[in-house]
Amino acid sequence: MERSIDRLEPYQRAIAKVHLASAGISIDALESKPLIAIANSWNEVCPGHEPLLKLAESVKAGIRGAGGEPVEFNTIGMCDGISQGHLGMRYTLPHREMIADSVEAMVIGHGIFDGIVLLGSCDKIIPAMMQAAVRINLPAVIVNAGTCIPECKPSDSKKLRASFLAGEITERQLVEKSLQYYSGPGVCPFFGTANTMAVLCEAMGLMLPGSSVLPSSTSSRRFAAEQSGVTVMNMVQSGIRPRDIVTEDSFYNAMVVLSALGGSLNAFLHLPAMAAEMGLELAWDVIAGVSAKTPLLAALTPNGDQTVYDLYRAGGLPSVLKEVLPLLKTETQTVTGITVGDIARSALDGDRAVIKAYDQPLALSGGVQVLYGSLAPQGALVKASAVPEGQRRFTGPALVFDNEEDCHAALHRGQIQPGSTVIVRYEGPKGGPGMRELHRVTEVLKGVPNTALITDGRFSGASAGLSVGYLCPEAAEGGPIALVENGDLITINLDEGTIHLEVALDKLQGRRDQWRPLVKKEESKLLQRYSREVGPTVKGAVWGYKE
Repeated sequence: MERSIDRLEPYQRAIAKVHLASAGISIDALESKPLIAIANSWNEVCPGHEPLLKLAESVKAGIRGAGGEPVEFNTIGMCDGISQGHLGMRYTLPHREMIADSVEAMVIGHGIFDGIVLLGSCDKIIPAMMQAAVRINLPAVIVNAGTCIPECKPSDSKKLRASFLAGEITERQLVEKSLQYYSGPGVCPFFGTANTMAVLCEAMGLMLPGSSVLPSSTSSRRFAAEQSGVTVMNMVQSGIRPRDIVTEDSFYNAMVVLSALGGSLNAFLHLPAMAAEMGLELAWDVIAGVSAKTPLLAALTPNGDQTVYDLYRAGGLPSVLKEVLPLLKTETQTVTGITVGDIARSALDGDRAVIKAYDQPLALSGGVQVLYGSLAPQGALVKASAVPEGQRRFTGPALVFDNEEDCHAALHRGQIQPGSTVIVRYEGPKGGPGMRELHRVTEVLKGVPNTALITDGRFSGASAGLSVGYLCPEAAEGGPIALVENGDLITINLDEGTIHLEVALDKLQGRRDQWRPLVKKEESKLLQRYSREVGPTVKGAVWGYKE
């Protein structure tokens, strides 16, 4: 096969080999072996990424054993858990595109690589690696670190947090006891965005079958990393590329899995953004339509009290695919060359304590809904499966905040009363800027009975309760949420899929005539640029969006 480096002009090829050899790559390898990029988001900040340094060594062993030469470089990877609840959260969604751009710059900019293995684990990083894979379209495999192994139930962790918020335990006690749940390096064990996107990556065929929920720091995780190195070499030899694998049918399968497992609402950002990389459009209604006909098969937290480690022990994604086989597009390919249908048909039956049978589900639909109405003409999202039955129909007076900090302050002062509809606006992609997750607000708001939260920001995959977010158009674009005033009645009806601002049209028009957008003083040039160039939430909040 002709290698990428061999396509360089002879003198430039020789100079490129000089630089690579001076970095430690053997001259013999440069003469004949395919060069495989390893794009690694390892760092010592994010627990889901700490294992990736050693996993990269396993990937390299697989590449070398299959006749290739690995060349590693790093990119960034933020921890959403650490950036929650303060202004740092504004950077996490923008850094999705920053990662994809950095991988593109390193791989395309050097022009020497024949394939890529992309290592990432967490909320925006796996989506970024998926975007990079389909954008660059060299043979590619994605590897994640896997979940940590919890030593207690999610409900135990939630009780600890509630005890701290109630002043019953100290900060040190919260930290020490929480390490029973977050037991060590690896992805957080709940079914939040990190694990959701890993499972969807596997469902779409870009990750080794059965590997997305393998536990961190285990031999099976290391063996999967090594086999991923072998697999990318097989792809190089056979010419299989990400766009041969990722098709409209692959997106459909991802939507089925998202719904069957009750995954994170952030998939409504990441799947459309990935589709946009391929010139496709993925509407929220399409995802919601798949959810409506897909049974919910697992009670993974926040939908229940089971973890991703429980899912692993129950059979992992292959056993889930076996249950939803009637809904799948079975001929879609994976990085191994095996079809999704073959994987599903050959999988073992899942442990019914975790993975329910297709005809005996926890619920008849996946529970992800798009709400429309006078407050959200273009849509808003709610994880209906995590909403208490008594709150499926809700009407309450609005209590309006123009940022997350003011809402937090009101919560701590006890100013939010039961029955309130809490509005947190100007937290969308443009207005934030950066579209923060309001997970800390959802956690603290649980202490105020019978309340709803509505925002043009977004939520953590671990958020539950009557939390409606991703509202479009956002306040900064003049959406109706910008016109809400304290005391306005808001009605949410999950049974009808509606969200309405109960204010007369002529009164709203009068407010619109007087409305001026809130302009936040923003010193960060990165976030200023993001605010100017980011597209609407409903299109995936793509940085550099064009109609």
